Amino acid sequence: MEKAKISLIRTFGRRRGKKLSARQRNLVDAVLPALLPADKEGGGAILEIGFGNGEHLILLAEQNPDKIIIGAEPFENGVAQLLAKITGEQGLVMPQYKNIRVWPDDIRKMPALGGSRFDCIYILHPDPWPKARHEKRRLLSAEFLKTLGTLVSKDGSIIVGTDHADYYDWILEQAKSAGLKIKARGGVAIKTKYQEKNLSGSKRTMYLALFPKA
Repeated sequence: MEKAKISLIRTFGRRRGKKLSARQRNLVDAVLPALLPADKEGGGAILEIGFGNGEHLILLAEQNPDKIIIGAEPFENGVAQLLAKITGEQGLVMPQYKNIRVWPDDIRKMPALGGSRFDCIYILHPDPWPKARHEKRRLLSAEFLKTLGTLVSKDGSIIVGTDHADYYDWILEQAKSAGLKIKARGGVAIKTKYQEKNLSGSKRTMYLALFPKA
């Protein structure tokens, strides 16, 4: 099977925030290396790109104990917060989260990505980069979506959520250019910390389900 070509481009988001606590620093140094994804884990796994603080990734792990759950997040503080949530006092990953793997960088740089086939790929609240001069920084370009379409299984899907109307419309056009089938996704909202921050305002999260064409 020919491996998908992954574009390695510059990551524009923040890499670090405030200084990590001693426990968080230790988890990143001692626990994270053992959680890096392996090539063999791509088949049938679930991938979340940009998992933030890890709330949804943890839920995925709990709901799918028989699947490998891979999270990609370049923001070190988010990675550290996830590690703190899935480990006990002794710094060991709790049994219910043994299926979690973490890639602490841009997903396009993950060596295990090429040739993988995921059952589902989630991308929730990616940075919309609303200014016109920053549009090229948007993650969900037609080129990237086309790549993701080659990484989901035959019956797999790509779930995208955003509360930014202009970005939603832009993603629709990019998905069409990428040759993906598109369905508006209703149902229960996928709750994350980012979404909760916006519940007090008028923003509503809109979801898309994208599918590779047969």
